[in-house]
Amino acid sequence: MLPLQGVRVIEFCQVLAGPFAGCLLADMGADVIKVESPEGDLMRQWPPILDGYSQYFASVNRNKRSVVLDLKTDAGRAAAHKLALSADILLENFRPGVMAKFGLDYASLAKAHPALVYCSVSAFGQTGPRATEGGFDMTVQAMSGVMSVTGDRDGRPAKCGIPIADFSAGLYAAFSVSAALHKARATGHGDHVDVSMLGSMLGIANLQTSELFGTGRDPVRLGSAHPMNAPYAAFCCRDGYFALAAGTNKLWEAACEVISRSDLPKDPRFATPTLRAKHQDVLREVLEAEFVKYDANDLLARMNARGVPCAPLYNYSQVLADPQVRHMEWVQDLALPNGVASKTVISPQRVSGQRLDVRKGPPALGAHTAEILAELKKD
Repeated sequence: MLPLQGVRVIEFCQVLAGPFAGCLLADMGADVIKVESPEGDLMRQWPPILDGYSQYFASVNRNKRSVVLDLKTDAGRAAAHKLALSADILLENFRPGVMAKFGLDYASLAKAHPALVYCSVSAFGQTGPRATEGGFDMTVQAMSGVMSVTGDRDGRPAKCGIPIADFSAGLYAAFSVSAALHKARATGHGDHVDVSMLGSMLGIANLQTSELFGTGRDPVRLGSAHPMNAPYAAFCCRDGYFALAAGTNKLWEAACEVISRSDLPKDPRFATPTLRAKHQDVLREVLEAEFVKYDANDLLARMNARGVPCAPLYNYSQVLADPQVRHMEWVQDLALPNGVASKTVISPQRVSGQRLDVRKGPPALGAHTAEILAELKKD
């Protein structure tokens, strides 16, 4: 039995942040019903397309059921309203005000269903001067400060390669509704949870905001380096790069022993993590003059033997083939509704040793409409 088994979630969401939150809840056992327009979630059109079905859509819509409702019609709104009142949790990621047009806003639903946990995911939040503005992952990364600290020191502004504004908002949403559900079941009173992409990005920027609050200076781009610790970056060696995180004096000394440079910890410029970070440009030159004598695999083996945290610089095909990933069985087969065999990365956590497997493949558009409407008639 999974933790959210028996919990019903109604998802009025498109694209990524909201659907990812729904996916996390579905993986934990919730019955997630995805309400789609006759045109379907926009993400269904996003590549890669495998024989007419989006692999990207599949990656965040497994373990869900799909119902098509046209909210522009009386029948569609009536069914959506009844479905919402059957829910423990409702997720929506329209711009503020849109759900109210259909009578599906929290204020309207809570009158009839006070224990409902209702979560609104948006770019900037439900109130404030930017509340009605739209936002995508890239624009939120730009505004949140992430692009000011991403990339090389003198490089062009760069976003994180992963859509972290979308995914961080989805994580906050899934965590928040799970916590609110606990309260709702104990008291009979739900909550309206307001999750914004901008707020989520600031919520995970503790390193950068602490630097600003503590020093009065804005953080800057440092490539793979760390503003307060060194050596803590990717370094060049004979056949490429490897990542090294010798973040304490003990680890720093061990790393120096690996390359037969036990003199370096005695250098006053490199005596503490803070001093090493302050002088990390010259530190990089000194270390890379030694690292270039070794291949990456040799350095990794030597560092690992001394307990120094380090890692290869993988691409995705390499990390998915790593023995640890295979041991944890995070990559699973996935059957698309059109019969195409694919794969997906499942939720990585385990519950009492149990994997959060794919119990249902991603749905075809409206695949469960008749089934779900029949359930509503029974209710």
